[in-house]
Amino acid sequence: MNLFVKIFLWFLAALALMVGVMLLLNWTVQTEPVVSRWRISVRNQTNIYAATAAQIHANQGESGLNEFLSRIREAETIGEVDLIGENGKLYLSEGVNAENYRDLIARSLASNAVEFELNQPETALTARQLRFANGDRYVLIVRWERPRITPFFGESPLRYLRYAALLLTALLLCWALARYMSKPIEKLRKATQRLAGGELSARVAGEVGKRGDEISALAKDFDVMAERIESLITSQKRLSRDISHELRSPLARMNVALEIAKQKSNAETAPNLERIETESNRLNEMISRLLTLSKLETGSQDFEKSELNLKKLVEQVAADADFEAAAKGRSVRIIRADECRMRGGETLVQSAIENVLRNAVRYTKENTTVEVTLRAENGKAVVTVRDHGGGVPEDELANLFRPFYRVSEARDRGSGGIGLGLAIAEQAVRVHKGTIKARNTDGGLEVEISFDRHI
Repeated sequence: MNLFVKIFLWFLAALALMVGVMLLLNWTVQTEPVVSRWRISVRNQTNIYAATAAQIHANQGESGLNEFLSRIREAETIGEVDLIGENGKLYLSEGVNAENYRDLIARSLASNAVEFELNQPETALTARQLRFANGDRYVLIVRWERPRITPFFGESPLRYLRYAALLLTALLLCWALARYMSKPIEKLRKATQRLAGGELSARVAGEVGKRGDEISALAKDFDVMAERIESLITSQKRLSRDISHELRSPLARMNVALEIAKQKSNAETAPNLERIETESNRLNEMISRLLTLSKLETGSQDFEKSELNLKKLVEQVAADADFEAAAKGRSVRIIRADECRMRGGETLVQSAIENVLRNAVRYTKENTTVEVTLRAENGKAVVTVRDHGGGVPEDELANLFRPFYRVSEARDRGSGGIGLGLAIAEQAVRVHKGTIKARNTDGGLEVEISFDRHI
């Protein structure tokens, strides 16, 4: 679950809790006073009804009392009015079982106040004793409708529309708040990925804006860090380029001196001079590779794009590599080669494939074959080179394309490499908007280069 969804759900839960508390408080505040006032009201009315009934019976007799009770029954909030004698006999009541009210009648006869019975959820009973002029005691029982609390959004059909409006407002508010909180973090994450991918100019403070909070401060700190990293790496690249340039001149003079010394050498000194020449050529190659890598990294390597027959180029590079591998007891074989054409710099593309292929030849075991494939798929030209050199540790795969990086185990200095071939291949592929990646296979390493055929 991403951060946006988490923040959204937390805000939504907080709003739902607040609304629930408000409804609870509203119900509590409304219900208690209403019920209290209602009980006082029905108690007073029951007292009045009982006193009035006794007075009417004394003045107008049974007919007047019957008429009075009928008028009470017509009230909207009254569902039943009964007059029951202390012996349990119904008086001016029809269809009522007095046994149902035995306890209520007993309590009412034993007290001189209004008694309540609240057993029903929608109605309530009140009972009050009254005494006629002849001394007979009766109990007046009235069934009242309980008060109904008005819902928070009213009782009209529009209340459902109000519910929907409240829910929609809550969702929009939570979405806006979650977006406000997570958007700058998402921008910061993308900037971090760009920086990790080699885009040293990646900055994020301008995109986050002047929020004035901790996230804004974090974005500024990120920019400071990125600027420092860019400065350090740029200085390192510049230093490598400058040193390489400076070494060219003394190396050239050393080669001239070496040629003069070879002319004056004898049988005893000749092997040493040849060894010096070998190391000088190796140093010259390293410097050339360093300059190439520096130009590719800084974008100063100029190249013209032209239409390339990638199949022909791969076949040529594979043939050259197979010739060199034969002297070491190894071989190079093309497993598949689709017809592929692309636009790019021929020298750079050839250098990328050649470096990967020579690296595979260097590390594959004796009497094994380096396998090369060229596939055309989904608008891409994919070159795969697979060796049988035992592979590399999984945690070191991502470092294979770093300059001068060497795997600590099988692929060591005994191979004779200087650790720049794959770095140059990666930069050559990158300037063509392609990708290069390595992965372990059964008993070896597989490097895959992918070019866009329409660049």
